Amino acid sequence: METARTVKDVSPHEFVKAYAAHLKRSGKMELPHWTDIVKTGTFKELAPYDPDWYYIRAASMARKIYLRGGLVALLHVTYFNSLQNMNIIDFDPKGGRRITPSGQRDLDQVSGRIVVTP
Repeated sequence: METARTVKDVSPHEFVKAYAAHLKRSGKMELPHWTDIVKTGTFKELAPYDPDWYYIRAASMARKIYLRGGLVALLHVTYFNSLQNMNIIDFDPKGGRRITPSGQRDLDQVSGRIVVTP
């Protein structure tokens, strides 16, 4: 067993769980007031059952930007704004968003705490 070095070395599910917990523990992310009542899709009838769903979505978006970079999506603006206020992502001069150096360090530290089994 060994520890991961970057986000690419870790299972996506394990990383998103760990990074969402990190975001919640840090207390830097301000949740919008509507997170407990909003539906996440037009076809949904209720709000998500998991009270930490916003952290999970934000962690997933941070992972996608880390791996692909340059992501642009109008629907994800609230997640992007929350991550940008924490200095994890920033605007890319070529368009879209990119991970900041401090954000990359943060994501790599969280992935380094996850044990990888071969």
